[in-house]
Amino acid sequence: MAANGASCEQPQKRAGPKDKQNGKPTDLSVRDRRQKDKDERLSLVLWRRPVTTLQYFLLETLIMLKEWTYKLWHRRGAVFLLLVLCSLFSVTYSAEGAHQEYVQYLEKKFLWCAYWVGLGILSSVGLGTGLHTFLLYLGPHIASVTLAAYECGSIDFPEPPYPDEIVCPDDGQLEGSVSLFSIMSKVRLEACMWGAGTAIGELPPYFMARAARQSGADPDDEDYEEFEEMLEQAEDAQDFVTRAKLGVQHMVQKVGFFGILACASIPNPLFDLAGITCGHFLVPFWTFFGATLIGKAVIKMHIQVRKMFTLLLFLLFIRLPTSSLLM
Repeated sequence: MAANGASCEQPQKRAGPKDKQNGKPTDLSVRDRRQKDKDERLSLVLWRRPVTTLQYFLLETLIMLKEWTYKLWHRRGAVFLLLVLCSLFSVTYSAEGAHQEYVQYLEKKFLWCAYWVGLGILSSVGLGTGLHTFLLYLGPHIASVTLAAYECGSIDFPEPPYPDEIVCPDDGQLEGSVSLFSIMSKVRLEACMWGAGTAIGELPPYFMARAARQSGADPDDEDYEEFEEMLEQAEDAQDFVTRAKLGVQHMVQKVGFFGILACASIPNPLFDLAGITCGHFLVPFWTFFGATLIGKAVIKMHIQVRKMFTLLLFLLFIRLPTSSLLM
């Protein structure tokens, strides 16, 4: 019994130094080391330490090239197929023939869609500091199409860029026969592409938080630091903004796909926090991006377009001049 008691006491004696190692002095030393590493990363800029910065840049470039070469070599079948398709597309695009009419149509449509996708990315990228392209571009575009539809009595305009030059068809319908849904179908492509761009613009916070969680390093980003502080002080949150952020974080974390879909389907200035939350908790990419794409490019887009149409119809109903609508 004494031997057993001694053997039971030995682990307790050994646990003392470990507890000291896991105590506050060790935590402080780890925190000081992380702060020192962060300060050194911040000082590693081209105008202060050009030689060291260029050296690390070249080394990182070589490492990334090596990794990408290794990945491409293991997927050489897909790479070969992609090169064959690109070669066929280049030959088809350059060769003369009757197919050039369709090639030009597809090129024009692709550039038109890329234009609105780019405006959508500019609207949401930058962690809430993006350009308000809905008010500056998509809103005036919808207004122009709506006014022209009611003036012409038809939506059979020429192909884009019809907002700049709208030519009414000769066989126009009677005034007032244009419905709200027919006008929505006229601008649905532009609105969907803009919404898809806003979904793509939400990816940087997701990738930043995901890379930080997988590497264990703290990214030099104020929003991510605020997110970690919010998680630490979750129980003591009192103000409305912090509780709203925690509500978004809990919804995304517990509900998953449908929680992300709900947050993306409504005008939500805190959706950047949803991207950071999904990246931090390693939510699969297609779960996050799929829900964001459906919410922003389909559901939220129709809500915003219908609001825009309601405003325009109200202004048309009270007979405001056209010039005041476009200001």
